[in-house]
Amino acid sequence: MNLTLGHSPDPDDAFMFYALATGKIDTSPWQFEHVLQDIQTLNQRALAGELHITAVSIHAYPFVADTYALTSCGASMGDGYGPLVVAREPLNVEALRGRTIAVPGEMTTAFLALNLLLGVGTFRHIVVMFDRILDCVARGEADAGLIIHEGQLTYSRHRLHGVVDLGAWWKQETGLPLPLGGNAIRRDLGMPAMRDIATILRRSIEYGLAHRAEAVEHSLRYARDMGRELADRFVGMYVNNFTVDYGEVGRRAIHELLGRAHHSGLVPAVPDLEFVG
Repeated sequence: MNLTLGHSPDPDDAFMFYALATGKIDTSPWQFEHVLQDIQTLNQRALAGELHITAVSIHAYPFVADTYALTSCGASMGDGYGPLVVAREPLNVEALRGRTIAVPGEMTTAFLALNLLLGVGTFRHIVVMFDRILDCVARGEADAGLIIHEGQLTYSRHRLHGVVDLGAWWKQETGLPLPLGGNAIRRDLGMPAMRDIATILRRSIEYGLAHRAEAVEHSLRYARDMGRELADRFVGMYVNNFTVDYGEVGRRAIHELLGRAHHSGLVPAVPDLEFVG
């Protein structure tokens, strides 16, 4: 059976699915069609249940939980680091309230965390494609920008200043990593197939970690503005032990984030988080 697999065109996702994309592991009886799109688009497609397996923002998951279950592998966790807010001049967090902030999507976990930090309705936002936010802020089209992906490491090239690291704030607030994204698998495949597919996804991640140099080489084609050293650093930030399995800490982090988000009226309740694997 052919399965559609949605993920972002970024070094960490390319690293994660290197073995799948290049036939390094046996995936029979399944074949995977890779669908590369930005995370906000994948979140929107998940709302319609279009893809069999997809990367999804943890922010978006409560809205698609009836259709998808999270796999126990594939997490993107920021353990003391994560999405950044940047600006043209040095600012403190309080100064962000009332400002216009360019964000990569209203269903991204970065946007959710920013609302938890600043308070719902305390700032204005415009939605900009994630790889255009740095230029948007530098040109003065927004007062600040919410940066995900490689922009977290390259924003200084645009002469921008870091205001707050949301992963660092969340770690200080809760003692937990910030769960940014995960892999979700469609429930209508049935639990035996879901478990089988989740095992294949985990094997791909493990293969990349065991063959790091070649997997990083493969990921370089998606490394915008990053050479090998910076791409390798970025991959190390978001493909790690949490990616192999959330573990107890990762699961607790998701419960805490979605619990606070629900209390703030930002997401519906998810009564029973299910991790397939």
